[in-house]
Amino acid sequence: MAKNLTTIGFDADDTLWYNERFFRITQERFAELLTDFAPADHLMDRLLEAERRNLGHYGFGIKGFVLSMIETAIEVTEERVPAAVIAELMAAGREMLRHPIELLPHARDTVLSLGADYHLVLITKGDLLDQERKLAQSGLGELFDWVEIVSDKTPEMYHRVFARHGDGAARALMVGDSMRSDVVPAITAGGWGVFIPQGPAWELEKASPPADTSRFFELPTLQPLPDLVHRLD
Repeated sequence: MAKNLTTIGFDADDTLWYNERFFRITQERFAELLTDFAPADHLMDRLLEAERRNLGHYGFGIKGFVLSMIETAIEVTEERVPAAVIAELMAAGREMLRHPIELLPHARDTVLSLGADYHLVLITKGDLLDQERKLAQSGLGELFDWVEIVSDKTPEMYHRVFARHGDGAARALMVGDSMRSDVVPAITAGGWGVFIPQGPAWELEKASPPADTSRFFELPTLQPLPDLVHRLD
């Protein structure tokens, strides 16, 4: 009998390894550096506005985040931000790019377990060089059949990727910590979506869970994922 599922897609950041917490640490430092110019909550609102505005120019990732911080610093200080603050923000970005990878619990075991029976595709978005660096440091690269680093995750992207590396979206499942990027568009494309939240989500990755579908699941960690996948088959 043909399997319902033949292909499993995995997100990378905050699904297989920690990522968002380093952005939050840098945001806290950003607020400290500009405490004389704006309260933290107002500063975070302005930063989020800049990030939303700049996604189409810089895409997702650390470099765009740093540029948005610098732009926000210039705006809230009315172009009076000290050069030393700009230098610290740039240094913080370089530190983020150098930060060693720490796998989330059960990441390697889960990927190994599912790789025995399914085609595995890593689907991640962000800066190409940074994502390649993190994948190399993670030690997980050889466990995937294919790796796709994309500019954004949309239903059309999932259609293309799962057609290229599997039997189409209808026989694929996507796993990730982002409702907006990993779950909703994969289900819209015709596949399954498994949401594994990893702490507070970035505002620009939030979305409502898909309604009226049997193809949506939420798990607390990666550990029960193999059992869920085998039940779906």
